[in-house]
Amino acid sequence: MSKRTFKSMGAVLAGFVTVIVLSIGTDSVLEATGVFPSVEEQAAHGFNTQWMLMLAFIYRSIYTVAGGYVAAALAPDRPMRHAIILGSIGIAAGTLGAIANWDKTTVSTAWYPIALIIAGLPCTWLGGKLKIRNE
Repeated sequence: MSKRTFKSMGAVLAGFVTVIVLSIGTDSVLEATGVFPSVEEQAAHGFNTQWMLMLAFIYRSIYTVAGGYVAAALAPDRPMRHAIILGSIGIAAGTLGAIANWDKTTVSTAWYPIALIIAGLPCTWLGGKLKIRNE
């Protein structure tokens, strides 16, 4: 593989890691401060308070925009293509996550995994657009 291919893969991976690290970091801070229930409480009682899901959706969407920006910024060429690839990977990962956890979803919380899947590509696209605009 060429050096450009490795740079492209690295750009998309960096965008993906950006989203994951920021999301998990924020989750941890919100759990440690008592805003969100602990992982143990979530396992026992679920995580189904609508305002908590909305908050998580908002910050995860912002972080997904940031991931798209990172992928586009590090891309050796065609930055929007890299942002779109990241969004496509996000759709696949989100779909697998929703399927794996669907038995834990209630009627009132089903919107959350679906919204994450739907929002992924537009968010990474926006991140790529913001990067191009700043050039």
